[in-house]
Amino acid sequence: MKLRLVCVGKLSESWQREAADDYAGRLKRYFPLEIVEIKEEKGGRKGDLTGLLKREGERILEKVPEQARLIVLDERGRQLGSEQLAEQLADEMLHAGRDWCLVIGGPYGLDPLVRKRADMLVSLSKMTFTHQMARVFLFEQLYRSCTIIKHEPYHNQ
Repeated sequence: MKLRLVCVGKLSESWQREAADDYAGRLKRYFPLEIVEIKEEKGGRKGDLTGLLKREGERILEKVPEQARLIVLDERGRQLGSEQLAEQLADEMLHAGRDWCLVIGGPYGLDPLVRKRADMLVSLSKMTFTHQMARVFLFEQLYRSCTIIKHEPYHNQ
């Protein structure tokens, strides 16, 4: 099983890159991990937001493998606890074995077609985070899930 993250934009701050790289490195001890960054469209505040999201959405969906389980981070998604995410991951590993493709949209959200294609919509919190912070939080939770599955001491239960 492999993990692929498709995300809009790059991490702009060095501390974000360091944190994401740290957790990505930890995750790679459990799964192959590929990070695909899609160029962020410009002009959302003053321009055609629907067209912007559509263009980003088309480029996102081009990077989603057909057979992968698509998990999209979305503020309207289901909120999972760490143990629940670990259960989802373990179940996929044991039964279906499909690769996971995770998607983080840009600052203006996601095109409805990306949400429609998703196998699961997940919200990290009721709070709003930047898409850059969402990457760090997602990697940490995936790493935490791996340690829960392996009964390693990272997660305090």
